[in-house]
Amino acid sequence: MSKFTEPRFIKSLLHPRYWPVLMLMGVMYLLSWLPYFIQFRLGQGVGRLAMKVMSSRRETIKQNIELCFPSLPVDEQQQLISQNMDNTGLALFETAMAWFWPDIRVERHVEVEGLEYVEQIQQQGKGILLIAVHSLNLELGARAFGLKKPGVGVYRPNNNPCFDYFQFKGRVRSNKYMLDRKNVKGMLKGLKDGEILWYAPDQDYGRGRNSTFAPLFAVKDACTTTGTSLLIDASGAVPLPFAMIRNSNSGKYTLKIFPPLTDFPHKKPHDAAVYINKAIEHSIMAAPSQYMWLHRRFKTRPEGEPNLYY
Repeated sequence: MSKFTEPRFIKSLLHPRYWPVLMLMGVMYLLSWLPYFIQFRLGQGVGRLAMKVMSSRRETIKQNIELCFPSLPVDEQQQLISQNMDNTGLALFETAMAWFWPDIRVERHVEVEGLEYVEQIQQQGKGILLIAVHSLNLELGARAFGLKKPGVGVYRPNNNPCFDYFQFKGRVRSNKYMLDRKNVKGMLKGLKDGEILWYAPDQDYGRGRNSTFAPLFAVKDACTTTGTSLLIDASGAVPLPFAMIRNSNSGKYTLKIFPPLTDFPHKKPHDAAVYINKAIEHSIMAAPSQYMWLHRRFKTRPEGEPNLYY
């Protein structure tokens, strides 16, 4: 299956050039043990400070929300932008929770809804293509899901081998194994073997033979991968969307698994992209302020169309 080779912590990672990453991981580990309400407040502060420094990211958040929700009143847009900036800082703390919290603490903070859908599909002997979106707390969602139903992650190794080690260990902690994102054969084999495969088709991966333009919210032409169609058609897997939702500042989360997408348009890559984008919208709208709006989702445009970012 060509599983991704697990990174090992070797002596060379103690070289001074990796000290910033080692210090960051140490800080994340220590912060993860703080009471949740302190992490929540610190995360909000980090988000506000970061958005003041990272003006280009702040503008991307603003423009994405304007593009997706043009009919939303200006004051509500501003509220959503402000909340998203706070949540962007919280992502650092939620990633630390995902990578370093013991199982019992994750389970105490996360409630899972819809697990019966997973069990029903597994009883049929079918694989599950878990349709994820890049919410800011996705790492914690993956950890919580894996504690109930371990799955297979699709992985892009980080260019920094020290960070890659900690990222890999954190992500595989409650799941089975990882596959390189280019390993389509491994993904298909896993799905055919009845595995749960994590897959996030919600970002702009660029124009190519495995992409098309499909509507997403108010944007008529969003560059969308057709990999979802390829994996489902070739494996017979069932697409299953979910969302990870922070309920409030109480530290309680809900991992909401939605009903399987039984009317998926097979053998029609463009129609499938349109269909999946609707499912992605539904997952995002479960907690729109907690989505990763700082990603330039609409950077790739159809030939001859102007850039949407200024």
